[in-house]
Amino acid sequence: MQILVIGSGGREHALAWKSAQDESVSNVFVCPGNAGTALENKVTNISLDANNFEIIETFCKEENIELVIIGPEQPLVMGMTDYLQSKGINTFGPSQAAAQLEGSKTFSKDFFVKYGIPTAGYASFNDYDSSKNHLDTISYPTVVKADGLAAGKGVIICNNKEEALMALDSIFKDQAFGEAGSRVVIEDFLEGEEASFIAVVSKDKIIPLATSQDHKAVGEGDIGLNTGGMGAYSPAPIVDEHIHQKIINEVMRPTMNGLIAEGSPYLGFLYAGLMIKNGELKVLEFNCRFGDPETQPILIRLKSSLVELCLAAINDEMDSYKIDWTSKHACGVVIASDGYPESYESNKEVILPATSDADVKLFHAGTKLVDQKVMTSGGRVFCATALGEDLKTAQSKAYNLVDSVSFEGAFHRRDIGFKGIK
Repeated sequence: MQILVIGSGGREHALAWKSAQDESVSNVFVCPGNAGTALENKVTNISLDANNFEIIETFCKEENIELVIIGPEQPLVMGMTDYLQSKGINTFGPSQAAAQLEGSKTFSKDFFVKYGIPTAGYASFNDYDSSKNHLDTISYPTVVKADGLAAGKGVIICNNKEEALMALDSIFKDQAFGEAGSRVVIEDFLEGEEASFIAVVSKDKIIPLATSQDHKAVGEGDIGLNTGGMGAYSPAPIVDEHIHQKIINEVMRPTMNGLIAEGSPYLGFLYAGLMIKNGELKVLEFNCRFGDPETQPILIRLKSSLVELCLAAINDEMDSYKIDWTSKHACGVVIASDGYPESYESNKEVILPATSDADVKLFHAGTKLVDQKVMTSGGRVFCATALGEDLKTAQSKAYNLVDSVSFEGAFHRRDIGFKGIK
């Protein structure tokens, strides 16, 4: 079997790495991939335009691709799944209509209200003056969000009106998030502990994946600017059996049934970002793909076949599919370029460690191969991921791996997993 993974980040390296472990898989192509996927066994990078659906279709037919897994959000929101499935190519990912859950925060918030899914109070605006006037009617802190796709960085927590005005200036006037900021959502600030709940969904069927918790803020102690994620761990102790069932009943099933009612049943990874406090929960956002960096610690814990899971969802056979996890804990620490999530320099040569420990894996994100040298090419460069009998052990092994990676301007948080250990 030959597989194609779309994307170039740490999530896609993990998806390709896990897919290649299947004995039935002869080769995993990654478009465009990174230095990590280029160096992986049974994995081949291809330099094609991932936004040109016809080129991707031609490649799939020429190489007899039996499964396409779409990693990032942009191709999903553009309708890649619809196109490839219409050409008879097995594709794992939601339709363009269903992907609006992530593609537009206004769409998702309106959807939550319509189908009784718990979320923060909000208002949506498509012009500066209306959103500015709204700031006089709310309490603080508040949250200002760019409506569209902003690579996980379009969320600004504002402690007062002055900070909210600065956020609106940045979005509307400076166009910090481009077209993603043509509309904004201003919503109530929620207190509590964040958790990520990711599941494989096929219409009205669901298989929850291992729980996880991300660290969004750039600084230790969860301070500073929001990022795409500075690290994650799995499982997340805050999602106990009671909370787990509450998420299924109050969030996931109403979402699945709502999408069916809207005529766009869901297929793919469905990710709910949640705020949990005193046993109650509210949805912060939905992502219509696997989270990054949650993918890395989750997949290193997955013992069963990712490929079989995706095909079971596509073929509507999830009722009979059983998923198997290691009891070990996992911790993943992001190594980023100095200046991220704002401006940073690339093209720094990386010194990589040599390790044979099966419980340790360095997933590449923002890297490229230049004359057989690994060079940085992004803000988040690696996710150093490790398994351990408990979270503290996994954390220690992950940081040992972090300390063995070297490039100019590298930085990371030293406290990933602290909530779970606490």
